[in-house]
Amino acid sequence: MEGTKANKQVEVVQVEEDTKTEKMDSPTNSQQTISDDDEIDYSIKPEFYDPDLDDKDELWVQNKRKGRISDAVLSCPACFTTLCLECQRHEKYVTQYRAIFVVNCKIENDQVRQEKVKPKKGKRRRECSENEAVDAGGETFKPVCCSVCSTEVGVIDEDEVYHFFNVLPSEC
Repeated sequence: MEGTKANKQVEVVQVEEDTKTEKMDSPTNSQQTISDDDEIDYSIKPEFYDPDLDDKDELWVQNKRKGRISDAVLSCPACFTTLCLECQRHEKYVTQYRAIFVVNCKIENDQVRQEKVKPKKGKRRRECSENEAVDAGGETFKPVCCSVCSTEVGVIDEDEVYHFFNVLPSEC
């Protein structure tokens, strides 16, 4: 009888160990794990979805442009922040744009760049020095950066026209 009693004790210990391992294997301490897809009720519309949002956004942009046409909507290449809703593409350099009305842009007033105007073909280089070229018609530009991430996206000239050359255009 002692042998049978010892066998029963061993069986009881094994059963207790089996139930402990079952509880540890399941992440929810239950026999059956349910996936997230099974818990989602697709008959209810998501609360963050608005099917009319694109139409509302289009009306907002049209109100901002006041009927004027734009070649593109310009965004920052680093953070995708909208920089300009109304711009004109450069005739020669198709990746450059110019604009007057911008958003989310800051001008770096402490930095100034000057572009030197080349002397006319009729004059000899010896007669016209570089200083005279700047005085005769050199343009002054200030860097323009994204106000969100400070990425340089273009320059602004003396006439307060923005020239964008480091932007992401999107068709409008």
